[in-house]
Amino acid sequence: MEKIREIMTDDIECCSLLDNMYEVALKMKELNVGAIPIVDQEKLVGMITDRDIAVRGVAEKNPGSTKVEKIMSDQLVTVTPDTSSKEAAKLMADHQIRRLPVVEGDKLVGIVSLGDFAIRKLTDEQAGQALSDISEQTNHIQH
Repeated sequence: MEKIREIMTDDIECCSLLDNMYEVALKMKELNVGAIPIVDQEKLVGMITDRDIAVRGVAEKNPGSTKVEKIMSDQLVTVTPDTSSKEAAKLMADHQIRRLPVVEGDKLVGIVSLGDFAIRKLTDEQAGQALSDISEQTNHIQH
């Protein structure tokens, strides 16, 4: 069975607790990504998505100088490099999330996204079902 270490991205761009909302948004634009992990000396402490910026930042009228701690999600679902792709896909479906941070202890070592599963064209039925479930949920939300 395929392990997450085989499909995760390990070249991860992060922000720190010293960064603010504007700096995170700028990094998202430069990298063309929708989520940035927040680390404190390599320890994963949160994630900020473009939705967090829109909802907790802009809609709540927080200025660009707002510290990341105020808008980041700190209740994270994570996996380890040894987690099976099947288990990771189930977690993503169960929690309706598109990205999973990969940690060893508290240290961020990678990230796996729905796209990583799609690229690998996993034949595992449950991974495929997770992709379908999350995509359907997203389509319903957008309409």
